[in-house]
Amino acid sequence: MPITEFHDASPSSQSSNSGSIFSILSRRRDQVHSTEHGASETEAEVFQRHVADRFHDLAAADSGSLLSIPWLRSLLDAFLCCQEEFKAIVFNNAASLSLPPIDRHVADYFERSVKALDICNAIRDGIEQIRQWKKQLEIVLCALDKQRSIGEGQFRRAKKALIDLAIGILDGKQSNTTFAQRNRSFGRQREQQRSLGHFRSLSWSVSRSWSAAKQLQAIGNNILPPRPNETNGLTLAVFTMNYVLLFVMWALVAAIPCQDRGLQAHFNVPKQFLWGGSILSLHERIVEESKRRDRRNVCGLLREIEEIEKCSRHLNELVDSAEFPLCEEREREVRQRVEQVRNVCEGLKSELDPLECQVREVFHRIVRSRTQGLDSVGRGN
Repeated sequence: MPITEFHDASPSSQSSNSGSIFSILSRRRDQVHSTEHGASETEAEVFQRHVADRFHDLAAADSGSLLSIPWLRSLLDAFLCCQEEFKAIVFNNAASLSLPPIDRHVADYFERSVKALDICNAIRDGIEQIRQWKKQLEIVLCALDKQRSIGEGQFRRAKKALIDLAIGILDGKQSNTTFAQRNRSFGRQREQQRSLGHFRSLSWSVSRSWSAAKQLQAIGNNILPPRPNETNGLTLAVFTMNYVLLFVMWALVAAIPCQDRGLQAHFNVPKQFLWGGSILSLHERIVEESKRRDRRNVCGLLREIEEIEKCSRHLNELVDSAEFPLCEEREREVRQRVEQVRNVCEGLKSELDPLECQVREVFHRIVRSRTQGLDSVGRGN
């Protein structure tokens, strides 16, 4: 089955202040000429500016929006746009791809992108885990919502679902293990399904010994700024895309439950890069979020996971302290808590599937870009 194509966001949504950003190349923008190893200065500068604009918009998110599902979707939008623009630069400069040192830089990037595929698979497992938690909340809604009167039977059913939910979240906190260890990946769909599950594997599913932290470390190893004699357009574009790939994968691991999470990835971007400030700011904010007392041992920093934990904990406290028959005030309080649960469920219902679809698209786009990039290298040779 053909893969649904991603439609890039309109450039009009980018920051209008990009004209005030100074180029890292410290040359006038009206000087248009090709460098010794490919991409013109103007082509490289435009790419740098677009990356800076996209991450400036992401960094403008307030604390309530950062690491929410809509924010993650915007992050993946930005990655897909950057990936397409980078792919075009590689294609346009195929003749330079066999020249050292750019040949090594491009090969290293494609190797890193392959490592990102396993993270996409692990993130898909984490999304499925959140979907299972949503099902437990739906059981609670079914038991307590829109009932003329709430009795002990409904409370027992809701209590069981809340206990199952708490156990599932606790397991995620303790082990950060993959969900159900199923061999799932982003392959072709066997048939039309209402959900986005049931994929035939196109790559190895993560094993029990797989570690998201180690995978991020492997992606981030030896991402070094270009040397003074390597500051040509194509080299700068490769360095930029390496950091975009690393940050996006790191943010996904920070937000979504997955096996052996770890946020120790090192980010060290020279200040002269236009996009460096925004990425470093986002990294710092996410790390600070992970250090909050109530967030230190969570299975994922996703805002919606925090909402699941809060609403289930408050409702569980009410269920534990309930005495029957319920007085009018206590029943009103229960219904208010149930309404909060309903809002969380509706948000997850509308956002989880599109998020999973985008992660799947990132997987396929990385595969296609690598294939086409290697073809460009072959043409250059």
